[in-house]
Amino acid sequence: MAASKLHDLKGLSATEDVGAGVKKRNWGFVQFFFVLSVVLCVLLYASRVFVLAPYGVDMDFFAPDSSQGTSSRSELGPRVGGNAGADDLILDNQVHSPCSTMRNNTICCDRSDFNTDVCFMAGDVRMDAASLSLLLFPPHQPAPNVTAEERVRPYTRKWERFIMEKVQEVRLRVARPDEAAEHWCDVRHDAPVLVMTAGGYTGNFFHAFSDGFLPSWLTVQHLRRRVVLAVLAYNPWWAGTFSEIISGLSDYHVVDLLNDKRTHCFPGAIVGTRFHGILNVDPARLRDNKTAVDFHQLLADVYEAADDRKSQIQKPARRPRLGIVSRKGTRVIENQAAVAQVASSVGFDVDILETANGMPLSAVYASVSACDVLMGVHGADLTKFLFLRPGRAALIQIAPLGVSPIARDCFGGPSARMGLHYEQYDVRGQESSLSRKYALDDVVVADPETAKRDRGWDFVARVYLGGQNVSLDLGRFGETLARLHSRALLLQPQEQPRR
Repeated sequence: MAASKLHDLKGLSATEDVGAGVKKRNWGFVQFFFVLSVVLCVLLYASRVFVLAPYGVDMDFFAPDSSQGTSSRSELGPRVGGNAGADDLILDNQVHSPCSTMRNNTICCDRSDFNTDVCFMAGDVRMDAASLSLLLFPPHQPAPNVTAEERVRPYTRKWERFIMEKVQEVRLRVARPDEAAEHWCDVRHDAPVLVMTAGGYTGNFFHAFSDGFLPSWLTVQHLRRRVVLAVLAYNPWWAGTFSEIISGLSDYHVVDLLNDKRTHCFPGAIVGTRFHGILNVDPARLRDNKTAVDFHQLLADVYEAADDRKSQIQKPARRPRLGIVSRKGTRVIENQAAVAQVASSVGFDVDILETANGMPLSAVYASVSACDVLMGVHGADLTKFLFLRPGRAALIQIAPLGVSPIARDCFGGPSARMGLHYEQYDVRGQESSLSRKYALDDVVVADPETAKRDRGWDFVARVYLGGQNVSLDLGRFGETLARLHSRALLLQPQEQPRR
């Protein structure tokens, strides 16, 4: 900059009609200002070059830029608390949480929920992959009563010891001043990090949403994608299958927490995710009162373009579409072809939606979102009700013997809260394949609730969930289809008259 200014001054003096003595004096002034500029630069940056700041504040003047965005050191510490301004970083969006008003440069954990623990770090956070730790570097020595260390397993089933032991434990601690030199930032992010897992039961479609993506969205949706996902048990299948949803949660590249050995630095951290119940969003627990409809909107935003939605809404009236989720192995509809024929005779266009068919999730979304009614036997693939259109579509869940309460909890309540019309078709004894193994008056068929109470969960899993198919009563189920067909006709958009 000083050289540039020197060049301009020389040009200016050369064009003026002055004597040689004046030119010489002007050149002296230029030399003076040049030397002054050099001195000022030395005074400004010498302390940053030769002195290591307390608690490891980086020498930002020499720090490489991150491809994910950079911030000055003064901007890295989020100001959280009751008096935070409009541009301040709010890590915890949960109402009445002990961490919603946490102070800067502190660690806070909310362990009050039966299902999940969530911890927060506000300040200069650096990742130590070798010890699976997040280190907080406060600018000053913390007060004696400040929490120095926490440990958390970031998964939403903390009551289930078997699976929680398979989720890696993440350590959060306040760093010592002498650790600064060992943790220079290789990558500096301008957004906080959410530590989550792609492990646990998330290989199952139901758990991928109920344990994974919906809780993650609950936890960070208020950050509007300005959050970095650091994922335990990261794997290519998870990243590829759910790539659109991942991009809907975050504008940043995912960090593979176990295999990326670089030191990533953040202005804050969230470890673990919130849980409001099975596939549930409780607006009363969120500062911004979001609902399950807002989560559906995330899916709509990532899977379809605005023009496509508009053209779909403006289409003329057509036959309502029924999607049949076609299971394999267990809980199969044995007379599925006959059920499809009845649905067609009622007036539906029928789409058989095969499970585990290898289709990308974007194609599955397109098929399901086009349905006016989705039906299927209780199972993980009914989680696709999240793809239906709130306020218009309907879900019919077929509950086999002994599964009725489980079915209603898993999909009945959540679908209704998302604005879908929900109906549950409870299978009777003669419609269950168990009637071929047990007599109709056997307690297993005649009184499943008593059988479950006497024989426990293992029996439920083995017999009612794992050992049963259904053959629907076409007359009784046909009445359900006719009723929902009439509803779909009433809700269809009407063709606009031509002018």
